[in-house]
Amino acid sequence: MKRFAIFAVSLTVAVAMVNAQEEIGADDPLLIGNYSAQQELIEVSVERFEAEGTWYSTIWRDAGVTVSRLFAGGPDAKQPIPGEDGLNIPDDYVFGARVDFERRGHHVINITPVRPIPIEGVTKTVSVWVAGRNSNHELRLVIRDMRGRTHEVVMGSLNFQGWRQLTAAIPAQSFDGRNGVVQWDYRKLQMRMGIEILGFRIRTDPMEAEGSYYIYLDDLRAVTDVALFKRDPDDMVDGW
Repeated sequence: MKRFAIFAVSLTVAVAMVNAQEEIGADDPLLIGNYSAQQELIEVSVERFEAEGTWYSTIWRDAGVTVSRLFAGGPDAKQPIPGEDGLNIPDDYVFGARVDFERRGHHVINITPVRPIPIEGVTKTVSVWVAGRNSNHELRLVIRDMRGRTHEVVMGSLNFQGWRQLTAAIPAQSFDGRNGVVQWDYRKLQMRMGIEILGFRIRTDPMEAEGSYYIYLDDLRAVTDVALFKRDPDDMVDGW
């Protein structure tokens, strides 16, 4: 009887410990300990395509020719960034590019800003509104990380009608801070962190790379974590 009682008590304690562990991390294990204080996510506007001459399009010389400019318009479904509603920030134009193909093939169309666009913080996602004219071409985001390496991030196929917001998650860096898209280094917080937008790259479907192709872009945004870039005023100062 004593052995049975001891076994029952031990089983009850073990079940209680398992239940307690499940309750602590039931929602999200990253909310345990200091992980809950490591992120401060905000949505920021990266580019509204309001200034003529700040973006341009290119294509391989033997593949075709391309021209680009701004047009009045934009998607009606676009919502203002929280906190910017009512500020009367100009948002009247979109960027448009036309490509006249010389031949079919696996071509690359680049849409590039005149200067790389840095994003403050550790970028989590990047989104842009696109009118892709229902083609099977693929849109990619081109970025440069803090180590100077260039990456292409797939945003999706352009086979849809009208405007659509495409969003891409920026791949995380590895735990050793050397591989992946490296955006920060805890040993070098005085350096410029984050990524830079180098533009967009359209990789064409060879069966549809013929005639004239049109694409329009508007409202480039990012969701970024700025927690690492805000110094705690109560923190200690080194150098003594």
